[in-house]
Amino acid sequence: MSNDQPLDNPSSAYPVQEIAAAWQRERPGTPVSSIRIVTPLWRLAKLFGDDRRRVLAQAGVDTATLDLLSVLRRAGEPYALTTRELAARSLITAGAISQRVSRAEREGLVTRRPGESRRRSVVVELTPLGHEVVESTVDQVLTREADLLTGLTPEQQNQLAELLRVLLQDVQRRLGDTRLSQVGEKDD
Repeated sequence: MSNDQPLDNPSSAYPVQEIAAAWQRERPGTPVSSIRIVTPLWRLAKLFGDDRRRVLAQAGVDTATLDLLSVLRRAGEPYALTTRELAARSLITAGAISQRVSRAEREGLVTRRPGESRRRSVVVELTPLGHEVVESTVDQVLTREADLLTGLTPEQQNQLAELLRVLLQDVQRRLGDTRLSQVGEKDD
């Protein structure tokens, strides 16, 4: 099945119920209640991820670079962190941070310098160009995503956000995995 095709029944706009009913019919006793939650989450993750990648491609920025620049920008002035701090805040490995920093440095978005407090530490800082890129790109991404959520009232958005927080924390605890990564992508 192609990722671009409807999930099961091409005549249904929301085939989750049909998928659950078909599994119930074909495998009686198999628990199917998760389909109502997990299937739409996967589909939404794909749709949001694809849309974000389109917005970023139009802006000329990839997801990993935006993540790096965003972590530095959210750190506050002077918009600088050690590579160790970047890895911890990005929830990726030191090797992945090194690759991201090298790529962003080549593009003139960040600079690197030796750290002052620890031997072998490296401090990464946003350049004026990096600051400009993250400011405009974050606005584009967050404006687009806010627009995509307008089908829910502010109250519904708050409810959903709280329920997703609870579910995410519980699933992370059960799986022993607190890493965050892009849907369908390997961790860096």
